[in-house]
Amino acid sequence: MKIAFIGGGNMAEAMVSAILDKGIASPEAICISDINEARRQYLEKYQVSVSDDNEKIARDGDVVVLAVKPQNLAELMDELNGHLRPGQLVLSIIAGIRLDMLCQGLNHRAVIRSMPNTPARIGEGMTVWTASSVVTCAQRKKACSILGSMGKEIYVAGEKFIDMATAISGSGPAYVFLFIESLVDATVHIGIPKEMAMELVLQTVLGSGNFLQKSGMQPAELREMVTSRGGTTEAALRQFEQGGFSEMVSKAVVAAFERAKELGK
Repeated sequence: MKIAFIGGGNMAEAMVSAILDKGIASPEAICISDINEARRQYLEKYQVSVSDDNEKIARDGDVVVLAVKPQNLAELMDELNGHLRPGQLVLSIIAGIRLDMLCQGLNHRAVIRSMPNTPARIGEGMTVWTASSVVTCAQRKKACSILGSMGKEIYVAGEKFIDMATAISGSGPAYVFLFIESLVDATVHIGIPKEMAMELVLQTVLGSGNFLQKSGMQPAELREMVTSRGGTTEAALRQFEQGGFSEMVSKAVVAAFERAKELGK
């Protein structure tokens, strides 16, 4: 399977790294186009082909991955319109851009829309995806192998779920990193050295997530297990509640969701 990447940014690099690590494709079967010469030179470390010619790169792929920024998509679609073969599969990882827009702009019908996230770089990603009606079973299997190489993947029949997933799993790592950053700062504030603070916080977050995943219990149940009446956890959670923590999280997710829908327009 030959895979062509249009755009060589961080997410494209994460996909390339995962694909090579899992043996989905060899370096010789991957080509990447990017307008930035320094970026192209950097990507050569993966021993893949690089170019600044989007049309040329797209011709070489059984699967063409669109990994440009949303604001650059219109120009790219004009460039590729009429140059894609019927048997090629287009796989978009561009936030907010709907299938109908991609199909019309590219004049191509076999299109998959997906939303991966940055933990894909280490094979721990979460990708939600959907496909246009003409995508074949064989093409879906190709998409599964590519997206699955980055971690977990979920197919959804309704495209509305992609924008929702963008606000959760797509943007979600930044929410987690912000919480970790704030928790480390608070730990240092009470007197623990920063290196120790990072180790304490990171293992607490990792351990809690793994415990939740393996316990089969609900988050609220585990939270109640940790919270003793009149204890330290209760005192901390009271501050979260008084600060409107849950409401703030909800507003943040809704803001990301609304922005994803705006990008699609």
